[in-house]
Amino acid sequence: VSVRGFTVMYEAYFGLVENPFTLSPDPRYLYLSPQHQEAMNCLIYGIGEKKGFMVVTGGIGTGKTILCRALLAGLDGKTVSALIFNPALADIELLKTINQEFGIRLVGRGTKKRYLDALNTFLMQNFAAGKNAVLMIDEAQNLSHNVLEQIRMLSNLETVREKLIQIILLGQPELRRLLALPSLRQLNERITVRYDLKPLAREDIRRYIEHRMTKAGGDKNSSAFTAGSYDLIYRLSRGIPRRINAICDRAPLIAYGRDLRTIDRRLIPSA
Repeated sequence: VSVRGFTVMYEAYFGLVENPFTLSPDPRYLYLSPQHQEAMNCLIYGIGEKKGFMVVTGGIGTGKTILCRALLAGLDGKTVSALIFNPALADIELLKTINQEFGIRLVGRGTKKRYLDALNTFLMQNFAAGKNAVLMIDEAQNLSHNVLEQIRMLSNLETVREKLIQIILLGQPELRRLLALPSLRQLNERITVRYDLKPLAREDIRRYIEHRMTKAGGDKNSSAFTAGSYDLIYRLSRGIPRRINAICDRAPLIAYGRDLRTIDRRLIPSA
């Protein structure tokens, strides 16, 4: 039996229709802990009030990407969005990618001025139609100083009263240190919304796991995991969602292989 076939069997064994602990940032599986809800509220406020620059930081695996994927998925038809995954770009490449993400077509040779002019025209037309625009850049701690300066210049695309584009930077804690550099002071001073995501609290572990199990088709009134397993999962994962997923992805496989219907703490170290 293939690995995928074995996984499908364990999913059916526990009454699931799909893997609840995949590492891909599927917005359907976002668990809104109190802090994730607060971060979401901050971003919704920043976008709605057209605050310009927003920054969300957090350690690896704390849920930045899935949070913002869910945010983008929930935007109404009056907001257009662009998502940049690869920050290792030169400034002109970034402008080209932003234009492509917004569906802006440029005929002929692209130069920095032409990309900026085309973007500005698009944003002005978007504004005239009563719409907002959001640019989200993931892994922003890897952006070069030149590209960050180019991003700062994008915030100059505005009307007398409102920003034409709202820019959200997502990154690891290094992004906070990067933005604090004297050379980036002008950019740092323009950031109006900031949020730093921390690992989940101990009391969130059970709710997090049960939330994902339910989303995958499990019975919301029962759980394969025992009460004793949650404490150990918290200790091993330190509350980091990606680590929780890795542990909880392996544990049902082990239980299935041993023909066990419950996952207690004795199975967790093996995961």
